Amino acid sequence: MSILAYKFADMLFSFINYLEHEKRASAHTVLAYRKDLEQFQDFIRTSFGQETLESADHGEIRAWVVDLVEQGLSSTTVNRKIATLRSYYKFLLRAGDIKKDPTYKIKALKTPKKLPEFVQESAMKKVLNELEYSKDFDGQRDRMVMEFLYLTGVRLSELINLRWSDINLGDASVKVLGKRKKQRIIPLTHHLSRNIISYKKVFKETFLNVNESDYFIVINGRKQVYPMKIYRIVRHYLDLFAQTSKRSPHLLRHTFATHLLNKGADLNAVKDLLGHANLAATQVYTHNSMEKLKAVFDQAHPKA
Repeated sequence: MSILAYKFADMLFSFINYLEHEKRASAHTVLAYRKDLEQFQDFIRTSFGQETLESADHGEIRAWVVDLVEQGLSSTTVNRKIATLRSYYKFLLRAGDIKKDPTYKIKALKTPKKLPEFVQESAMKKVLNELEYSKDFDGQRDRMVMEFLYLTGVRLSELINLRWSDINLGDASVKVLGKRKKQRIIPLTHHLSRNIISYKKVFKETFLNVNESDYFIVINGRKQVYPMKIYRIVRHYLDLFAQTSKRSPHLLRHTFATHLLNKGADLNAVKDLLGHANLAATQVYTHNSMEKLKAVFDQAHPKA
Protein backbone atom coordinates (compact mmCIF):
# COMPACT_ATOMS: atom_id res chain seq x y z
CA MET A 1 0.00 0.00 0.00
CA SER A 2 1.35 3.44 -0.98
CA ILE A 3 1.87 6.30 1.47
CA LEU A 4 -1.12 8.13 -0.07
CA ALA A 5 -3.30 5.06 0.31
CA TYR A 6 -2.29 4.84 3.96
CA LYS A 7 -3.18 8.50 4.36
CA PHE A 8 -6.65 7.92 2.91
CA ALA A 9 -7.19 4.96 5.25
CA ASP A 10 -6.16 7.14 8.20
CA MET A 11 -8.51 9.99 7.19
CA LEU A 12 -11.35 7.56 6.57
CA PHE A 13 -10.82 6.04 10.02
CA SER A 14 -10.97 9.51 11.59
CA PHE A 15 -14.15 10.35 9.70
CA ILE A 16 -15.84 7.06 10.64
CA ASN A 17 -14.84 7.62 14.26
CA TYR A 18 -16.40 11.11 14.05
CA LEU A 19 -19.64 9.66 12.65
CA GLU A 20 -19.87 6.98 15.33
CA HIS A 21 -18.93 8.98 18.42
CA GLU A 22 -19.75 12.62 17.69
CA LYS A 23 -22.62 12.39 15.19
CA ARG A 24 -23.88 9.16 16.82
CA ALA A 25 -24.82 7.79 13.41
CA SER A 26 -26.33 4.32 13.18
CA ALA A 27 -24.21 1.33 12.16
CA HIS A 28 -26.16 1.16 8.89
CA THR A 29 -25.38 4.81 8.08
CA VAL A 30 -21.70 4.42 8.93
CA LEU A 31 -21.40 1.37 6.66
CA ALA A 32 -23.13 3.22 3.80
CA TYR A 33 -20.78 6.22 4.16
CA ARG A 34 -17.72 3.98 4.17
CA LYS A 35 -18.82 2.12 1.05
CA ASP A 36 -19.62 5.36 -0.79
CA LEU A 37 -16.21 6.85 -0.02
CA GLU A 38 -14.34 3.70 -0.97
CA GLN A 39 -16.35 3.52 -4.20
CA PHE A 40 -15.47 7.12 -5.05
CA GLN A 41 -11.80 6.49 -4.28
CA ASP A 42 -11.78 3.52 -6.66
CA PHE A 43 -13.39 5.68 -9.35
CA ILE A 44 -10.91 8.57 -9.19
CA ARG A 45 -7.96 6.17 -8.96
CA THR A 46 -9.08 4.25 -12.04
CA SER A 47 -10.29 7.23 -14.08
CA PHE A 48 -7.88 9.99 -13.06
CA GLY A 49 -4.96 8.32 -11.30
CA GLN A 50 -5.81 10.06 -8.01
CA GLU A 51 -4.71 8.24 -4.85
CA THR A 52 -6.61 10.24 -2.24
CA LEU A 53 -9.96 12.00 -1.98
CA GLU A 54 -8.27 15.15 -0.66
CA SER A 55 -6.95 15.96 -4.13
CA ALA A 56 -10.25 15.38 -5.97
CA ASP A 57 -11.81 18.43 -7.60
CA HIS A 58 -15.27 19.52 -8.76
CA GLY A 59 -14.83 18.02 -12.24
CA GLU A 60 -13.89 14.59 -10.94
CA ILE A 61 -16.82 14.51 -8.54
CA ARG A 62 -19.16 15.57 -11.33
CA ALA A 63 -17.72 12.81 -13.55
CA TRP A 64 -18.49 10.27 -10.82
CA VAL A 65 -22.07 11.52 -10.55
CA VAL A 66 -22.49 11.15 -14.33
CA ASP A 67 -21.02 7.64 -14.16
CA LEU A 68 -23.46 6.67 -11.40
CA VAL A 69 -26.40 7.95 -13.42
CA GLU A 70 -25.20 6.04 -16.49
CA GLN A 71 -25.04 2.89 -14.38
CA GLY A 72 -28.79 3.29 -13.84
CA LEU A 73 -28.74 4.25 -10.15
CA SER A 74 -31.79 6.13 -8.93
CA SER A 75 -31.66 9.86 -8.20
CA THR A 76 -32.23 9.11 -4.52
CA THR A 77 -29.23 6.77 -4.36
CA VAL A 78 -26.98 9.19 -6.25
CA ASN A 79 -28.04 12.06 -3.98
CA ARG A 80 -27.21 9.98 -0.93
CA LYS A 81 -23.70 9.41 -2.29
CA ILE A 82 -23.31 13.13 -2.99
CA ALA A 83 -24.39 13.82 0.59
CA THR A 84 -21.69 11.41 1.79
CA LEU A 85 -19.01 13.34 -0.09
CA ARG A 86 -20.33 16.64 1.26
CA SER A 87 -20.10 15.37 4.82
CA TYR A 88 -16.60 14.01 4.27
CA TYR A 89 -15.21 17.18 2.69
CA LYS A 90 -16.76 19.38 5.37
CA PHE A 91 -14.99 17.18 7.91
CA LEU A 92 -11.67 17.62 6.07
CA LEU A 93 -12.27 21.36 5.81
CA ARG A 94 -12.85 21.72 9.55
CA ALA A 95 -9.75 19.61 10.24
CA GLY A 96 -7.68 21.89 7.99
CA ASP A 97 -6.74 19.08 5.59
CA ILE A 98 -8.20 20.88 2.56
CA LYS A 99 -8.60 24.59 1.79
CA LYS A 100 -11.86 24.46 -0.17
CA ASP A 101 -14.81 22.12 -0.51
CA PRO A 102 -14.89 20.51 -4.00
CA THR A 103 -18.58 19.62 -3.56
CA TYR A 104 -19.56 23.29 -3.18
CA LYS A 105 -21.08 23.58 -6.68
CA ILE A 106 -22.34 20.01 -6.97
CA LYS A 107 -26.12 20.05 -7.14
CA ALA A 108 -28.39 17.23 -6.07
CA LEU A 109 -30.36 15.50 -8.81
CA LYS A 110 -34.05 16.19 -9.11
CA THR A 111 -36.14 13.41 -7.67
CA PRO A 112 -39.81 12.72 -8.37
CA LYS A 113 -42.00 13.29 -5.35
CA LYS A 114 -43.25 9.97 -4.05
CA LEU A 115 -45.86 9.71 -1.36
CA PRO A 116 -45.02 7.13 1.30
CA GLU A 117 -47.10 4.00 0.87
CA PHE A 118 -49.31 2.81 3.69
CA VAL A 119 -51.68 -0.05 4.44
CA GLN A 120 -55.40 0.72 4.41
CA GLU A 121 -57.13 0.65 7.81
CA SER A 122 -59.42 -2.17 6.69
CA ALA A 123 -56.41 -4.33 5.76
CA MET A 124 -54.67 -3.64 9.07
CA LYS A 125 -57.81 -4.62 10.97
CA LYS A 126 -57.80 -7.94 9.13
CA VAL A 127 -54.11 -8.51 9.87
CA LEU A 128 -54.56 -7.82 13.57
CA ASN A 129 -58.09 -9.02 14.26
CA GLU A 130 -59.02 -11.70 11.75
CA LEU A 131 -55.83 -13.71 11.34
CA GLU A 132 -55.39 -16.83 13.45
CA TYR A 133 -51.90 -16.62 14.91
CA SER A 134 -50.67 -19.89 16.37
CA LYS A 135 -50.83 -20.20 20.16
CA ASP A 136 -47.18 -21.20 20.51
CA PHE A 137 -44.40 -18.71 21.19
CA ASP A 138 -43.53 -18.09 17.53
CA GLY A 139 -47.13 -17.27 16.64
CA GLN A 140 -47.61 -14.91 19.59
CA ARG A 141 -44.26 -13.26 18.91
CA ASP A 142 -45.26 -12.67 15.29
CA ARG A 143 -48.53 -11.08 16.40
CA MET A 144 -46.60 -8.83 18.79
CA VAL A 145 -44.21 -7.78 16.00
CA MET A 146 -47.12 -6.73 13.77
CA GLU A 147 -49.02 -4.97 16.54
CA PHE A 148 -46.02 -3.22 18.04
CA LEU A 149 -44.75 -1.83 14.74
CA TYR A 150 -48.21 -0.58 13.76
CA LEU A 151 -49.38 0.71 17.16
CA THR A 152 -46.16 2.51 18.17
CA GLY A 153 -44.55 3.47 14.85
CA VAL A 154 -41.09 2.41 16.02
CA ARG A 155 -38.27 1.81 13.57
CA LEU A 156 -37.00 -1.69 12.83
CA SER A 157 -33.74 -1.08 14.73
CA GLU A 158 -35.68 0.28 17.71
CA LEU A 159 -37.83 -2.84 17.94
CA ILE A 160 -34.86 -5.17 17.60
CA ASN A 161 -32.98 -3.46 20.46
CA LEU A 162 -35.99 -3.18 22.76
CA ARG A 163 -35.74 -5.00 26.11
CA TRP A 164 -38.38 -5.89 28.68
CA SER A 165 -36.94 -3.22 30.98
CA ASP A 166 -38.03 -0.60 28.41
CA ILE A 167 -41.69 -1.62 28.74
CA ASN A 168 -43.59 0.10 31.55
CA LEU A 169 -47.01 -1.49 31.84
CA GLY A 170 -47.73 0.54 34.97
CA ASP A 171 -48.04 3.80 33.08
CA ALA A 172 -48.61 2.14 29.69
CA SER A 173 -45.52 3.42 27.92
CA VAL A 174 -42.37 2.23 26.20
CA LYS A 175 -38.94 3.86 26.27
CA VAL A 176 -37.27 3.86 22.86
CA LEU A 177 -33.68 4.68 21.95
CA GLY A 178 -33.81 6.18 18.47
CA LYS A 179 -31.39 7.67 15.99
CA ARG A 180 -28.33 9.42 17.39
CA LYS A 181 -29.08 7.83 20.77
CA LYS A 182 -32.10 10.08 21.33
CA GLN A 183 -34.56 8.65 23.81
CA ARG A 184 -38.33 9.10 23.58
CA ILE A 185 -41.38 7.78 25.39
CA ILE A 186 -44.30 6.34 23.40
CA PRO A 187 -47.67 5.66 25.03
CA LEU A 188 -49.16 2.18 24.71
CA THR A 189 -52.81 1.72 23.83
CA HIS A 190 -54.99 -0.32 26.19
CA HIS A 191 -55.26 -2.97 23.48
CA LEU A 192 -51.49 -3.22 23.05
CA SER A 193 -50.83 -3.22 26.82
CA ARG A 194 -53.26 -6.10 27.27
CA ASN A 195 -51.61 -8.08 24.48
CA ILE A 196 -48.13 -7.42 25.86
CA ILE A 197 -49.28 -8.99 29.15
CA SER A 198 -50.49 -12.05 27.20
CA TYR A 199 -47.24 -12.20 25.23
CA LYS A 200 -45.23 -11.93 28.44
CA LYS A 201 -47.10 -14.92 29.84
CA VAL A 202 -46.23 -17.03 26.78
CA PHE A 203 -42.63 -15.75 26.94
CA LYS A 204 -42.40 -16.87 30.57
CA GLU A 205 -43.95 -20.28 29.87
CA THR A 206 -41.53 -20.85 26.98
CA PHE A 207 -38.32 -19.69 28.68
CA LEU A 208 -39.35 -20.37 32.33
CA ASN A 209 -38.89 -16.74 33.36
CA VAL A 210 -38.69 -13.18 32.03
CA ASN A 211 -35.58 -11.17 32.86
CA GLU A 212 -35.71 -7.39 32.55
CA SER A 213 -32.53 -7.59 30.47
CA ASP A 214 -34.11 -10.00 27.96
CA TYR A 215 -34.80 -8.67 24.49
CA PHE A 216 -38.50 -8.07 23.88
CA ILE A 217 -38.53 -9.92 20.53
CA VAL A 218 -36.39 -13.06 20.45
CA ILE A 219 -35.69 -16.17 18.40
CA ASN A 220 -33.98 -19.54 18.92
CA GLY A 221 -33.92 -19.73 22.68
CA ARG A 222 -33.89 -16.07 23.74
CA LYS A 223 -31.47 -14.72 21.14
CA GLN A 224 -31.92 -11.19 19.83
CA VAL A 225 -33.94 -11.20 16.63
CA TYR A 226 -32.12 -10.21 13.43
CA PRO A 227 -33.51 -7.66 10.90
CA MET A 228 -34.30 -10.13 8.10
CA LYS A 229 -36.45 -12.20 10.45
CA ILE A 230 -38.65 -9.14 11.14
CA TYR A 231 -38.84 -8.48 7.39
CA ARG A 232 -40.01 -12.05 6.78
CA ILE A 233 -42.65 -11.85 9.52
CA VAL A 234 -44.05 -8.57 8.22
CA ARG A 235 -43.98 -9.67 4.59
CA HIS A 236 -45.72 -12.95 5.39
CA TYR A 237 -48.72 -11.37 7.11
CA LEU A 238 -49.06 -8.31 4.87
CA ASP A 239 -49.05 -10.54 1.79
CA LEU A 240 -52.41 -11.88 2.91
CA PHE A 241 -54.30 -8.57 2.83
CA ALA A 242 -52.21 -5.49 1.94
CA GLN A 243 -52.53 -4.03 -1.56
CA THR A 244 -49.14 -2.29 -1.55
CA SER A 245 -45.99 -2.77 -3.59
CA LYS A 246 -43.86 -2.81 -0.42
CA ARG A 247 -44.07 -5.24 2.50
CA SER A 248 -41.52 -3.89 4.97
CA PRO A 249 -41.41 -3.02 8.68
CA HIS A 250 -41.00 0.63 7.68
CA LEU A 251 -44.30 0.42 5.79
CA LEU A 252 -46.02 -0.11 9.15
CA ARG A 253 -44.30 3.03 10.48
CA HIS A 254 -45.71 4.95 7.48
CA THR A 255 -49.11 3.40 8.18
CA PHE A 256 -48.98 4.40 11.86
CA ALA A 257 -48.28 8.05 10.97
CA THR A 258 -50.79 8.24 8.13
CA HIS A 259 -53.63 6.71 10.13
CA LEU A 260 -53.00 9.09 13.04
CA LEU A 261 -53.09 12.14 10.77
CA ASN A 262 -56.18 10.82 8.98
CA LYS A 263 -57.88 10.76 12.39
CA GLY A 264 -56.92 14.38 13.05
CA ALA A 265 -53.79 13.92 15.19
CA ASP A 266 -51.62 17.00 15.77
CA LEU A 267 -48.62 17.08 13.42
CA ASN A 268 -46.18 18.01 16.19
CA ALA A 269 -47.44 15.14 18.33
CA VAL A 270 -46.88 12.69 15.46
CA LYS A 271 -43.40 14.15 14.97
CA ASP A 272 -42.54 13.44 18.62
CA LEU A 273 -43.99 9.93 18.47
CA LEU A 274 -41.91 9.10 15.38
CA GLY A 275 -38.76 10.65 16.85
CA HIS A 276 -38.21 12.98 13.88
CA ALA A 277 -35.62 15.71 14.35
CA ASN A 278 -37.69 18.28 12.50
CA LEU A 279 -41.23 18.79 11.27
CA ALA A 280 -40.30 18.56 7.57
CA ALA A 281 -39.71 14.81 7.90
CA THR A 282 -43.21 14.36 9.33
CA GLN A 283 -45.01 16.64 6.89
CA VAL A 284 -44.61 14.12 4.06
CA TYR A 285 -47.41 12.11 5.67
CA THR A 286 -49.82 15.04 5.46
CA HIS A 287 -49.92 14.56 1.68
CA ASN A 288 -51.58 11.19 2.13
CA SER A 289 -54.12 12.75 4.47
CA MET A 290 -54.74 15.56 1.97
CA GLU A 291 -55.36 13.01 -0.79
CA LYS A 292 -58.02 11.40 1.40
CA LEU A 293 -59.62 14.78 2.11
CA LYS A 294 -59.70 15.60 -1.60
CA ALA A 295 -61.38 12.28 -2.36
CA VAL A 296 -64.04 12.96 0.27
CA PHE A 297 -64.54 16.49 -1.07
CA ASP A 298 -64.89 15.34 -4.67
CA GLN A 299 -67.41 12.70 -3.66
CA ALA A 300 -69.51 14.75 -1.27
CA HIS A 301 -69.44 18.42 -2.30
CA PRO A 302 -72.25 19.42 -4.70
CA LYS A 303 -69.97 21.80 -6.61
CA ALA A 304 -66.98 19.48 -6.80
